[in-house]
This record gives sequence, structure tokens and C-alpha cells, in this order.
Amino acid sequence: MGIPQPAYYIFKCEQSAPPGMPKPSCVTPATQDLFQHLATKLMQSGIMATVQPIRTSCLNRCSSGPVMLVEPGHTMYAGLTKDKIDRIVDEHILNGNVVDEFLIDSEVWDEPVSPADMKKQMGM
Repeated sequence: MGIPQPAYYIFKCEQSAPPGMPKPSCVTPATQDLFQHLATKLMQSGIMATVQPIRTSCLNRCSSGPVMLVEPGHTMYAGLTKDKIDRIVDEHILNGNVVDEFLIDSEVWDEPVSPADMKKQMGM
């Protein structure tokens, strides 16, 4: 048996805007340790081998941050805190139940558009 693929990938936005920028940022002094908290929670739960946390740059949902994307499923969680991350791991990752109350607003995370459909929308 080979090394198994991860069952989940968790992309945690680690974008930090420079001081004075008008755009909100997913990483601030108050939220800078959320990725480490996520990794620790996965290790303590004994699932780090099958869940891959990934630091990523901007996910373009700055006004809803801090955010993270769970794949498979295109599930975007917003307004993250340590308590929310704990519940997401316990309920979604361990038990397969999306935590609806922490989902990003559909106004900023609607259904995906395929590349072919995007080209049509752009008249290409």
C-alpha cells in the first residue's frame, strides 16, 4: 500500500496587508496564530496524516476574513476564530457535517463558473 492521499485540504488565507492599507486583512496581530492553532488541532485529533493544512495567499474574500477553504466541497468558512476552527475540525472534518453558521455569505461566495462559461461571458 502506498502513501494515501489526504482526504481534505484546508487552505487558510495568510495574507497580511501592509499597515495603512484600506483593504481588510486575514492576518492581523489578533489572528496571526490561527494557522498554528489549526495545525495543532489536527495533530491533537490524530488526523494530520489525512488532512493537509496549507498556508495560502489571498483568497479574494478580504471583507469576510479571516477565511479558509475546505476541499473537497468548495466550502469557505469566514470570520474565523480559534473556537470556530475547533468546531469546523470536530464537525466538518471529523464528522462530515458542514458548519453552516460559519459559512461565508453567498453574496461573496456564489456557485463556481467553469472556465468555458467564463470565456462565453467575456465574449471569447
